[in-house]
This record gives sequence, structure tokens and C-alpha cells, in this order.
Amino acid sequence: MERKPAHSRAVPVPARRLERLGRLGAMTAGLAGNMAVQGIAQLGRGQRPSMRNLLLTPANMNRVAEQLAQMRGAAMKIGQLVSMDTGEVLPPELAQIMARLRDNAHFMPPAQLKQVLNAEWPAGWLGKFAKFDVHPIAAASIGQVHRAQLKDGRDLAIKVQYPGVARSIDSDVANVGALIRMTGLLPKGFELAPYLAEARKQLHDETDYLREGAALARFGALLGSHAHFVVPELQADWSTQQVLSMSYVPGTPIEEAAALPQEDRNRIAARLVELTLEELFGFGVMQTDPNFANFRYQTDTGRIVLLDFGATRDIPAQISDQYRRMMRAGLEDDPKTLKEVAVEIGFIGTATKEAHRRQIVDMVRTVFAALRAEPLFDFAQTALSRQMQAQGMALAEDGFVPPPLPIDVLLLQRKFGGVFLLANRLRARVNVLAMLERFLGD
Repeated sequence: MERKPAHSRAVPVPARRLERLGRLGAMTAGLAGNMAVQGIAQLGRGQRPSMRNLLLTPANMNRVAEQLAQMRGAAMKIGQLVSMDTGEVLPPELAQIMARLRDNAHFMPPAQLKQVLNAEWPAGWLGKFAKFDVHPIAAASIGQVHRAQLKDGRDLAIKVQYPGVARSIDSDVANVGALIRMTGLLPKGFELAPYLAEARKQLHDETDYLREGAALARFGALLGSHAHFVVPELQADWSTQQVLSMSYVPGTPIEEAAALPQEDRNRIAARLVELTLEELFGFGVMQTDPNFANFRYQTDTGRIVLLDFGATRDIPAQISDQYRRMMRAGLEDDPKTLKEVAVEIGFIGTATKEAHRRQIVDMVRTVFAALRAEPLFDFAQTALSRQMQAQGMALAEDGFVPPPLPIDVLLLQRKFGGVFLLANRLRARVNVLAMLERFLGD
């Protein structure tokens, strides 16, 4: 966990609500100014300005990404959610604006870090440590992680929340929502409000480090006897609402496993697919954030390290049952049942045209046909991705507007997409069909 993004640097986090509002306002005004200047220039050349082209310039994309990276918190978190390569609910052009936020986060200067720890820990806390590295080993949207050693011998990874992040969630979400609407890139009829409301709720959960600590301990118990995974141990005596302490677990970035032999890559991907299915159909609880940074790999033990349980979510039995029936129908190529379950889950809304309903069912059938085609599904092959993209574009061009999905479904799809992307990065070949049949049973 000693790798920091190339573009990260120490930048104080704006902690007061008015200061954060001012940052977003200045960014929006700057974007509008840039677009106005570029539009006037295009008119002077006899060209008709396009809102899309005016917005999606390198200068504007860098302005948005840099400002959200400095603010961190909900503003940056939403940018990361929007920039997912798959499962996004917004157009790819808007995702491109925030794609830099996937890996880049600035970090707090040591003085600000000390202020946070002084507020959270008892006086004289530094005397309990043999070593505390003020330079973070990881920095993300809500907090940054430091490595430290206590004098009692414990080797810790300590996640420290950025100041003001929890208090600013509601205003940040509202302001980023306004920025998204300003772009004019949303499909006509698309309802953004339900997604912003759920994002607000999820972010409040993720800033509760006591809640995350409980989830960490829960997964540690669920996977404690599992030979293929390792979960850090919660250190409750050094954890608070805004500081989460856990045992330090070494590992290398999971993407680096792409250089391993094919057999090892297959094994890693298979275990991640199996864990996802176990979470959905066995545990009834899922870590729903598939960011690559949340997985590490130990080359000496072959184990996968699981990190960051802030986005842990209980999966309702009804959702598990719906996905079980959908997957069974997919394996049996039963379009009638697929359509019924797609309506239940929410992929098809009451206002969805019949032609669009058939197209959505055909997309699901395409996925399962690919899984049934060969014993080993090749995640590196691009035919399925190209076919799905073409079908999705045909839907959009025909005027399809996706209905608002329940947050449980949205996060499940995000997890599936993230695991698919990671298996694709590893160029893995996995017998997914056999796994599905085992978990679905009779």
C-alpha cells in the first residue's frame, strides 16, 4: 500500500461549508466563462457552437477534475462513481470529465493531519507510537491512510477522514448535481434526483468509520477460515467516528497480477467472481465498491487482500431471489421469465416501450449466451463488450431512458461491472457457468 498517485500532493482540505460552496461556484463560473469565450470564437469563424463540444475541452475537464480532487469528500466521490467504466447511469462524455478522479487524490498536509488526530485521540497519543509516517500510503475521496507502529508492537494502517467531509455531504451533492445538470448531457427525461438522494445517503454511511469498522470485523469473521482471502483486523482501541485503525497487511496492487502466468491470473479472477456470488447468495452482505485499489495481492501466499468496507451493504433476500431467478432463466435461455424478472428488478419500467423491453431482454440473453458458448469464459475477448455496446447505443438512439434503479440494484451492477473489468485487466479465463450452477442449485 505504499503507492501514491503521480498527480497527488499535499493540499489542505477546505473544511467549512461556505468555503466548499465557493470552490464549486468558482469552478462553475470558470467553466461557463471558458465555454462563452470558446463559443464566441466559434461564432466568429462562422460555426454553430455545441454545448457538448464547448464543455468537453481538455482545459475544462482538467479544471473539474483538479477542483474536485482538491475538495475531496462527496464532490470527489460522486466524480469517482460517475467515472466507472461500466454500470454508469450517465453518458460516457460526462464520465470522461471525471475519469482522472479514479486514481488521483491529494492528501492533507501534516499540520492538518495532526489537528484531526488531536481532536479524535486522547492527549499525548503520539507517545504511544514508535513510528507514525505523516506521508500517506493511500489517499482517496473521504480519507487517507497512514502506516504506523505502536510501542506495543502492533503494525497499523490508520485511515483518517478529511475534516469537514461529513458535514459537507448534503451541500456537496446538491452542488455537484447542479453542475451535472448544467452540462446538458443528461438524456431527455432522465431523473437524476433519485440517484443524488441515494448518493447522499450512501456517503453519510461511508463517513461513519465506526460503521465501517463493524463491517470490517464482520467480513473478517465471514472469511476468517478462508484460505484465499485476508482481511485486516480492526483495532477498536484506536478507532473513532473519523479514524479507523486496522492491522497493516502487505500486498501489491491487484493490477500487477496481470504479469503473472495465465494459471495464476485465472485463479485470482475465479476467486473474485466466486466471492461476489458468495456475497450475493450466501453471506447476504456485499462490499459494493469494486475500485481496484480495494484489492491487493500477496505473491508469496497467493492470497487476495480485501480493503475498504465503507460501502458494505446488506443485500435484501428479495433482491438475492430476483437475481437467482434471473440467472436461472438466463442459463435456460427463458426470455419470458427474463422479462418478468427484469420488470421486478427495475431494469424495465412501467413506461418502457415494448420494443425496448425486447431489446433489454436480448441484451441479457447475449451475456448468458456468451457464458454458455465455451467452458471457460475469456474475459479478455472483446466481442461481447462490442455487442453489448452496440445494443446499448441502439437503445439510446431509439429514445430509451433508463428508469431509476433501486440503489441495491445499482450497487450490485456496479460490483459486477467492477469485477468484470478486473478480470478483463487480468486477461483471465474462468468457468463462470459452473460457478453459477453451483450457487444457483436446483
